[in-house]
Amino acid sequence: MDRFTARDIEKLADILRNDGVIAVPTDTVYGVCARMDSLKAQENLREVKNRPRDKAFPVMCADLKQIEEIACVNEKAKIVMQKFMPGPITVILKKKEEIPTYVNGGMETLAIRMATSDVLHDLIQKCGFPLYMTSANQSGCPVAESLEEIEEACPKLDGILEGKIVFGQASTIVDLTGDEIRILRQGPIHIEQIKEELYERLSTGSID
Repeated sequence: MDRFTARDIEKLADILRNDGVIAVPTDTVYGVCARMDSLKAQENLREVKNRPRDKAFPVMCADLKQIEEIACVNEKAKIVMQKFMPGPITVILKKKEEIPTYVNGGMETLAIRMATSDVLHDLIQKCGFPLYMTSANQSGCPVAESLEEIEEACPKLDGILEGKIVFGQASTIVDLTGDEIRILRQGPIHIEQIKEELYERLSTGSID
């Protein structure tokens, strides 16, 4: 299995544009990714992870602008993303109607992260579309913690981007679709931090 460095972004982007699947370091754990706008790429990613068809994939975008192209971003969500993204947080937002149903299994929502490094930002920008981004493992198994473990767990990968992770813990997942904020998975960012930021920004009216 080929390993790549940050100098090989164009090669990695080309793999993704051709419906390939690669492993990349995020700020929390190593992930595996594929282009969001291709059903074939999604099928290849499912095969790499042995992931059931009834489980949708999270999506990683380059920036807030790209998130707003695929999801409905209200005032509350924008505040949370401006404060905590990029970072170890996944937000649940309602998807826009024009997004194909295969992207998230027909659900009304998307689980979205923002690129957590300059390398990932550049990779997504070169691809020209968001990426499915999910943990590097076989579905239901522990997350691989080294390149060797990734190669063993996901032998059908088309390549691995070498790099470092920081937190070593899965991201916080927060549902921002309702009136009440809900933490669906606890990670490095806590509900108290989110509520404090929302209270401060909404009470002062300091929203960009």
